[in-house]
Amino acid sequence: MAVPIPATTVANLRDLGGTPLADGGRVRPGLVFRSGQLDRLDPAADPAFAALGIRTILDLRTDAERAARPDRTPDGVRALAADALADKLAQAGVAPAAAQLKEVLADPVRAERQLGGGKAEALFADTYRSLVSSGSARAAYRTLLLELAAPDAGPLLFHCTAGKDRTGWGTTVILTLLGADDATVEAEYLAVNAAVRRSFAPLVEGFTAQGGDPDIALSVIGVVPGYLGAALEEVATRYGGVETYVREGLGVPDEAVAVIRKRLTADG
Repeated sequence: MAVPIPATTVANLRDLGGTPLADGGRVRPGLVFRSGQLDRLDPAADPAFAALGIRTILDLRTDAERAARPDRTPDGVRALAADALADKLAQAGVAPAAAQLKEVLADPVRAERQLGGGKAEALFADTYRSLVSSGSARAAYRTLLLELAAPDAGPLLFHCTAGKDRTGWGTTVILTLLGADDATVEAEYLAVNAAVRRSFAPLVEGFTAQGGDPDIALSVIGVVPGYLGAALEEVATRYGGVETYVREGLGVPDEAVAVIRKRLTADG
């Protein structure tokens, strides 16, 4: 699995390097990172983050999320925005729960009405399907892969709010392309739960203290295999597999995929 980066002000920061691949190789360390939002990053006082040498940051959040909690990025780092949920937001007229975690858990009565009785799981599964099928999501993940394939690419970090849903799907695509098996991909997807729950612990505690259903909180804050399964099922239905999804759905040429594999793969 990816390696957590300790002693940093960035929540849920992980290096995909070291993840085992099916052919005996591993993801090369120090080149691609995932995290939650960077609104609390203090570049001048965070040597652990500075040591990573990140050159590009790709933000998968919505316009509203970026405006409410802007990233704090080091000087010289190229910051890109690629809103994966723009089409989903436009279609529904309201941001999905994945894009408003704090707002959803601010009101237990509203949360029960909107998310109780299994509704949270159904809504998140629908959001994951949109991460595969919507135009804005396909554009966002195309940008992610093309940035990894760029000739002058340096260490890249991609993130959303908590670093679990939009970021989790991006990680799944990258690791699958590199040859990680299904069990490894799912393990990495689920491995962020501990860090995310620590980060949102005060919010969850406040929610449950007001009488909120802890199962709803965990459905919103954490990730479960069924969410990822919904996205993978959408890929299988629409494209037959991740390779075709990347080539035809995202429009990433085979040459770029070959560059990503060569650049990000190391011997075991």
